[in-house]
Amino acid sequence: MTDTSKASPTAIGRRTVLIATGATAAALTVGAAAPEAPTAAQAPVAAAAVCTLTKEMTEGPYYLDGQLVRADVSEDKTGIPLELTLTVVDDSTCAPLNKALVEIWHCDALGEYSGFVGNNGHDEPDNGTFLRGGVLTGPDGVARITTVHPGWYRGRCVHIHVKVHTDVTLTADGSFTGGQELHTGQLFFSETITTRVAALATYAANTVPRTTLAQDGIYDDGGAASGLLTLTALGSSTSAGYAGTLTLGVES
Repeated sequence: MTDTSKASPTAIGRRTVLIATGATAAALTVGAAAPEAPTAAQAPVAAAAVCTLTKEMTEGPYYLDGQLVRADVSEDKTGIPLELTLTVVDDSTCAPLNKALVEIWHCDALGEYSGFVGNNGHDEPDNGTFLRGGVLTGPDGVARITTVHPGWYRGRCVHIHVKVHTDVTLTADGSFTGGQELHTGQLFFSETITTRVAALATYAANTVPRTTLAQDGIYDDGGAASGLLTLTALGSSTSAGYAGTLTLGVES
């Protein structure tokens, strides 16, 4: 199924930023794509860094309210590991945002979303929570989330949805309510790495035709400025998984 929903009117004018540091920052101008980090463990950006502005992306049809606040959303889903490190900063000052809730949701290796299993043509258990959830950032603005590399569904390239909320209330059942939604976007994957992942047995079982980045109607070929993750191998083989990093800036 293709994402057809549009961003809400309140999203108009919201911005996200990507950060460059050190000597690279001095060479960049606003609107230029930030370079890839050399490692997955690169330190959070400094407040004086240059910001690169990007647009938001559509929420899509598969969002569910009130998901769990947890660092590992993988549950028992099969797939290669994906370790996300997402840094949230204020888009005006580039200062990190503390206690911002970074929430993600995405499909499994067969292209199915929890709560909507069957939409990509596969029959599997659906508990309504797998591959959904989020964590609060620390004082450094960093949110670390463990999941599995997503698969794909008809009409869309491989991607992960992301929201950033502030001032949420944590509930007794491990979820969250309230707060202000500052950003809605999507995270994307290099076609080179996606091709390797798609060849693994777990992902090759998804026989739905795969849409590439170039064919996708939402990704705009903007590189990191449009949510393209910096990916670093976790081991010597594709099956060992990847670490993915990106800095998101929001109007706070």
